[in-house]
Amino acid sequence: MWSVFLLIIIGLGTGIAAWLFFIWSVKSGQYDDIEGPKYRMFDDKDEEK
Repeated sequence: MWSVFLLIIIGLGTGIAAWLFFIWSVKSGQYDDIEGPKYRMFDDKDEEK
C-alpha cells in the first residue's frame, strides 16, 4: 500500500515540476517569437572575407 502512495507522491511532484518549468519558460520569453526562426533560415547572409 505504501508503494501506491509513494508513486502518487512521485507523480504529483513530477507534474508540479513540469508545470513550474513551463511557467518559467513562458515568463522568460521562449514563446515570444514563434514565426521568426523559420524565416531566419532563409536569410542568405554570406560572410565577407
